[in-house]
Amino acid sequence: MELFKCLFGVMVVVVVVLACDVTAQRHWTMPLQKHQPPLPSPLPQQQLKVPPPAAPFDKCQVEEGEKIQCGTPDITAEQCENINCCFDGRQCYYGKAVTVQCTRDGQFVVVVARDATLPHIDVDSVSLLETNDASCSPVGTTSAFAIFQFPVTTCGTTIKEEEGFVVYENHMSSSYEVGVGPRGSITRDSHFELLFQCRYSGTAVEVLVMEVNAVPPPVPVAAAGPLRVELRLGNGQCHTKGCVEEEAAYHSFYTPSDFPITKVLREPVYIEVRILERSDPNIILNLEHCWATASPNPHSLPQWDLLVDGCPYHDDHYLTTVLPVTGSSGLHYPTHHKRFIIKMFTFVDQNTFTPQKDTVFIHCATAVCYPSSTNSCEQPCHRQRRAAVKKVSSSQRALVSSGEVILTEQRPFSALQRKNDSSAPNTKSKR
Repeated sequence: MELFKCLFGVMVVVVVVLACDVTAQRHWTMPLQKHQPPLPSPLPQQQLKVPPPAAPFDKCQVEEGEKIQCGTPDITAEQCENINCCFDGRQCYYGKAVTVQCTRDGQFVVVVARDATLPHIDVDSVSLLETNDASCSPVGTTSAFAIFQFPVTTCGTTIKEEEGFVVYENHMSSSYEVGVGPRGSITRDSHFELLFQCRYSGTAVEVLVMEVNAVPPPVPVAAAGPLRVELRLGNGQCHTKGCVEEEAAYHSFYTPSDFPITKVLREPVYIEVRILERSDPNIILNLEHCWATASPNPHSLPQWDLLVDGCPYHDDHYLTTVLPVTGSSGLHYPTHHKRFIIKMFTFVDQNTFTPQKDTVFIHCATAVCYPSSTNSCEQPCHRQRRAAVKKVSSSQRALVSSGEVILTEQRPFSALQRKNDSSAPNTKSKR
């Protein structure tokens, strides 16, 4: 079957909530067709017009060993583009996106790329809602792509008529891993959902692409305490070879006018807490407890612990990284500063494990400690019993909060993000 000659209009609605290789080239062709009931005669396909992706991301930049053939070997560049695929001068292949095609004999062809989301989606976790029929499973899977092909009348497809069109509609989604804590649950995995349609008509073909965006978040609320302490987020970047990202990030910081800021899942968030308007070099800032909420209220639920007694929360498999602040940092009073790094996440519902909130606020309960012969003010992070911490008055404590951090959809994939997302730990629960 010549795939490029038998494709029509398709309406695709993609929802990504936000929003990872093959040694030999693989060629995928459609399996033999069984006899299908006649469908209303469709018109030739109208070319799908989608705005080009923002640079530097290019869906056609697929590694040679990961390319999967789209259409027949003798397909032309124009025919390849008409079926929403990529052409490199020698062959037509699927790009790093979600490709939905409808065939003249009534078949869905859906190709989901690993790089369609950031963090990358696990293509093995993508499935149709109808999973009891073996014919509804992928007809081909590689480390970079999952390929589905099935008749438009099977696998749970719904059929309806709309203004002279016969519309065949189906739905697929991915599973994702959830970390469950005592006061909240989170996930750092992309959750992928795809609603796709084939519309057949004897007189016309229509193409419609829609992207569903989240409702704008509320305005952030600042919190202040009797002790002048500030929590801020670093935004410095490396621009030279040999630069250390963890150091460069704290060379500059977001200002109040920058909030709300946006991050993608697992993107590092660089946090600094510091004492203001104090010049005593002997005092030490300690972080008693740091946590995240989905609203500006630090006491609201759900919550997720980041630091407990100054140490990473041990039930988070993406452990918070506590950075030492020493005299080499160039700060006037290094003991007045605390720095740590978390990986961006989103809150999910405790019962259904569905993504619940796209906003995160970070809070820290702080205390000023005065070292003495009996109290070094250190916060050792190990499993042995910790030394008793000297109690301090409320005037030496403060609760400080960040501005609003919004979970956003995928960005162009960079080398730095690839380094930061090179591994994924085990988690406790899977949807």
